[in-house]
Amino acid sequence: MKVKELRGLSLDELNQKTRVFKKELFNLNYQRKMGNVEKPARFRMIKRDIARVATILRERELEEKTKLKRE
Repeated sequence: MKVKELRGLSLDELNQKTRVFKKELFNLNYQRKMGNVEKPARFRMIKRDIARVATILRERELEEKTKLKRE
């Protein structure tokens, strides 16, 4: 998922995306243990998507803190 798309989402939507990505990663890990992963590169993509969402959430958190300090 692209960063521009993620930045347009609300906090609730970002949290939901995180849950979806983590569930997908869990399912892929299960498939790997069973020995039938069709797209091994998907692991990297999902992990990067989770990191992107976490980064955006952290940026918004820090943005909110700086707004409160200014007031």
